[in-house]
Amino acid sequence: MIDTPVLNSRAAAAGALAAAILLQAAAYGPDSPVADAAQRGDLETVRALLQEGADVNAPQNDGMTALHWAALQGHVPMVRLLIYAGANLEATTRLGGYTPLHLASQKGAAEALRVLLEAGSNVHAVTTTGAQAIHFAALAGNPDALKVLLSHGADPNAKESYAGRTPLMFAAAYNRVAAIQVLLAAGADLSAATRVVDYAARAKEDDALRRQRERLMAARYEGSRQSARERRTPPPPQVPPQPPDEPDRPTEPRPDSQARRPAAPEPLSYEDWVGKQGGMAALHYAAREGRLEAVRLLLDAGADIDQVTLGDHSTPLLVAIINGHYDLAMYLLSRGADPNIASEDGVAPLFAAINCEWSLRTWYPQPTAYQQQKTTYLELMEALLKAGADPNARLKTHLWYAAYNAGRMGVDYSGATAFWRAAYALDVAAMRLLVKYGADPNIPTIKPAERRRPGEDPDSAETDPSGLPPVPVGGPAVYPIHAASGVGYGTSRVGQQHRYVPDGWLPAVKYLVEELGADVNARDHEGYTPLHNAAARGDNEMILYLVSKGADVMAVSRRGQTTVDMANGPQQRVQPFPETIALLESLGAKNNHRCMSCE
Repeated sequence: MIDTPVLNSRAAAAGALAAAILLQAAAYGPDSPVADAAQRGDLETVRALLQEGADVNAPQNDGMTALHWAALQGHVPMVRLLIYAGANLEATTRLGGYTPLHLASQKGAAEALRVLLEAGSNVHAVTTTGAQAIHFAALAGNPDALKVLLSHGADPNAKESYAGRTPLMFAAAYNRVAAIQVLLAAGADLSAATRVVDYAARAKEDDALRRQRERLMAARYEGSRQSARERRTPPPPQVPPQPPDEPDRPTEPRPDSQARRPAAPEPLSYEDWVGKQGGMAALHYAAREGRLEAVRLLLDAGADIDQVTLGDHSTPLLVAIINGHYDLAMYLLSRGADPNIASEDGVAPLFAAINCEWSLRTWYPQPTAYQQQKTTYLELMEALLKAGADPNARLKTHLWYAAYNAGRMGVDYSGATAFWRAAYALDVAAMRLLVKYGADPNIPTIKPAERRRPGEDPDSAETDPSGLPPVPVGGPAVYPIHAASGVGYGTSRVGQQHRYVPDGWLPAVKYLVEELGADVNARDHEGYTPLHNAAARGDNEMILYLVSKGADVMAVSRRGQTTVDMANGPQQRVQPFPETIALLESLGAKNNHRCMSCE
């Protein structure tokens, strides 16, 4: 049996909920029968409602009025009727701030645009992102709509405020050829570029603001604690004033003072890798999207085929290849594009081609256009080489997009060549092609500055038991034979991401050793040998091959890891390979029993 107080409380709760729902509904504004009818395209109902005195400007919850819907549908008779009835030409939506003119432009409705503009619509009205009607019309691609806007004073070079894009950029990105022709005839600037964003500088500003906020919060917290202590603690007794002490003598610096130690090079952050982005022209947008017709039209109109972005200095050719548009890249080469202009990070078109083909498997979407091209990556690489591409061009830094923001690669691309990247992909065909055109198969990556763990004393570096001389920052790091034998498999979880020629491990190493003379005992900057890498993958076949060519099973890395240690779960989530452990032990290698994934 339920008692009365409980019944009363439930009734009160239900009443409160109903009131809240009514208040919430009221917050969305009045009824909008005219806009609702316009949304349905029901001209007769709109006319009847207006004759009954309904409010022509009553908006729906999102701010859409009847005129917005009529403009979006390109419904010219309804647009005329609503304007005659006093519709607000400059009403804006709640989100985005779109006027009816913006929506008519988005539709590409030329006649609706003409009616709105003749009635007094503002051709320069902007959305919350600074876009004007002409941007939407360029995106829609209807040349007649653009002509109407231009005849009423629209600026063909207007820039929206989000990124500084012009109508020509929108048309080029979406291959709106007719729109491009109208804009060019109206004086659209081929060289206009978008705004540049300096991610490294922005990160520093953000960090400074974060530190300032943390200091303010700490001061406020400490002030609260101090006030609480003062309330609890009696005041101290009065002490008579004392004569001042003699000034302290300056302290002599110790011989091992930190001030005497030269600062270690600072490693680049992710924001440093990204650097500056933006500064793209219409041709870059067309190249990024693989729009051949737009590219042809822009070049015929005089666009600079080698114009670099103002951000990272990428050419249209490089942008096309990075995004997998090999067919367009071949066209740009045929038009005279320079194959040796590299971006700020040192990526030239040749490296971009092999890197795109074997891009890592990641958690994030990545370019797939290369899978739909008539031109193969090897055909593109040879075309670049025939056009004079430098086969030994090296990267200046690691690539921020190498693993699409989620890299566990265990290797830094700084200093890598196209040949090194082909070796990392186990791509013997690409390696042979590059050697044919003069590639040096012995160029390693370069050692980057390394991060110290938080609180780590720079003087307490771990002992290096390898007996190898130290490698300075900028010195040789990872050679092609390390890339081809499995660099990173024992020091990261790159096996989840690495893409390579199927069954290509041994053929790639054999090619490097037997045809190019690679050293089977070569050490990378961490002291690892190809045998360490093969052991980390449990590749017994490669281990036996390397040993047959003189590989030293007793080699020890700078971290003190033997070849057996690399097969014995050298890091978390990398399981041991018992057969490989047994094989290496039988060959005389030492097992330190340091399985990290067994804990």
